[in-house]
Amino acid sequence: MKTFTATPADIDKKWIIIDAEGVVLGRLASIVANRLRGKHKATFTPHMDMGDNVIVINADKVQLTGNKRMKPNYWHTGYPGGIKSRTTGQILEGKYPERVVTQAVKRMLPGNRLSRQQMTNLRVYAGSEHPHEAQKPEVLDVKSMNKKNTRS
Repeated sequence: MKTFTATPADIDKKWIIIDAEGVVLGRLASIVANRLRGKHKATFTPHMDMGDNVIVINADKVQLTGNKRMKPNYWHTGYPGGIKSRTTGQILEGKYPERVVTQAVKRMLPGNRLSRQQMTNLRVYAGSEHPHEAQKPEVLDVKSMNKKNTRS
């Protein structure tokens, strides 16, 4: 038996669309991160970008469990005393609610060059409209995978 290692000619990327309405954020991010890396494929090769292109719609309607809406998100401006924070709930109600989903997925990928390349295959939209109809994306129903994926 020889170990299979994929080459760029072996890579077959698909387009997948996921509706995030009512789905728990962490579970959604975990599924999206696995799809971006390509771990769902039998031909997974850790050092290659094998993953699919993922479109997430309705990111503003994602659910959070517990008190995670009150969890502060910090960033630093680069100036002395420039630490700032906003709660996750404020970000979801703000101008760019899709950043919550993007950050959750980004933090579930390893921190290297390959994961930064894989993050370019993720498209997150706050509403239900997206400009990728020409790619004919397949629908991945995250809600029906596990009853814990949704929150009522």
